Amino acid sequence: MRWTTVMPILAVCSLVLAWGRTLSGAVILVLAALLAGAVLASVHHAETIAHRIGEPFGALVLAVAVTVIEVSLIISVMVSGGEDAASLARDTVFAAVMICTAGMVGLSLMFGTLRGRTAVFNAEGTGGMLATVASLVTLTMVLPSFTTGQPGPRFTPAQLAFAAVASLVLYLLFVLTQTVRHRDYFLPVTKEGEILTEEDHADPPSRRDALVSLGLLLLALVAVVGLAKVESPVIESAVRGAGLPHSVVGVVIALLVLLPETLAAVRAARRERLQTSLNLALGSATASIGLTIPAIAIVSIWVEGPLILGLGSTQLILLLLILGVSTLTVVPGRSTLLQAGLHLVIFAAFLFLTLRP
Repeated sequence: MRWTTVMPILAVCSLVLAWGRTLSGAVILVLAALLAGAVLASVHHAETIAHRIGEPFGALVLAVAVTVIEVSLIISVMVSGGEDAASLARDTVFAAVMICTAGMVGLSLMFGTLRGRTAVFNAEGTGGMLATVASLVTLTMVLPSFTTGQPGPRFTPAQLAFAAVASLVLYLLFVLTQTVRHRDYFLPVTKEGEILTEEDHADPPSRRDALVSLGLLLLALVAVVGLAKVESPVIESAVRGAGLPHSVVGVVIALLVLLPETLAAVRAARRERLQTSLNLALGSATASIGLTIPAIAIVSIWVEGPLILGLGSTQLILLLLILGVSTLTVVPGRSTLLQAGLHLVIFAAFLFLTLRP
């Protein structure tokens, strides 16, 4: 009985006991730990299924699982958050973009360059991913600040529908390119530029193990959605009590969802597989926008209140800065500790300005 098996069962049992009751501070902390554990367990089981069924469907399973977690957390807070939650989807997705492009990439570059002076990666594949992220974030979160159909940084229903469809199309095109058409662009390379075709992969799990993981994945997702609903008022109260901006809630959600991918990216970088780390970082950013925005657009039909997607001025500056620095990092196909430091400092600025806007 591994922790990945016990955690979903324990989380669901705790959800049943806690639903509809007034909870003490200690119980809330325990439920928060179980929520984090259920997230980690769900991603583990999604990766097991992905390893069994192979690509491109494996990548879709993991992306959809993570997106279900992200959307469930966003919706839980939106439903109970009132007017302050109108910009929660924007804050969460933007936080995910900054965490992936600045935080995850910065950590990957840092650990990739610790052993040697430089770390290499495939500029063609990485550049394609970065271009996809830039297009998605511009179409969904930059344009609403400049369109005139609705007052404020919001889309009209028709504009939102177009942005959702465009996001989904771009994401599916990205998956097709990464896993079928040009898979070699996303494989690790040596310092001489040769593609590493031999990966240290374990044998695929058995059919029985994959089916067990499927059941545990569904159980973990139920626990995540339910516990998120239970915890959402507590998160908002804690943020208000600390006198922090409401956008901090979005950052907490994004950090929770992207924790497993961050750990996996660091592990890959330490094994001198920087391309794998960049695939995880930029691929997570692509999935966060390409799948979350369409889901939020559909949910907004039933959830009352405005949906603010347009970025503020500080967020726009940070976005332009990280996209510009990322482009200069990607073009040479190799990086040093300087590039790692640039990304990490920008990420630190994002966190600081979120807390002290």
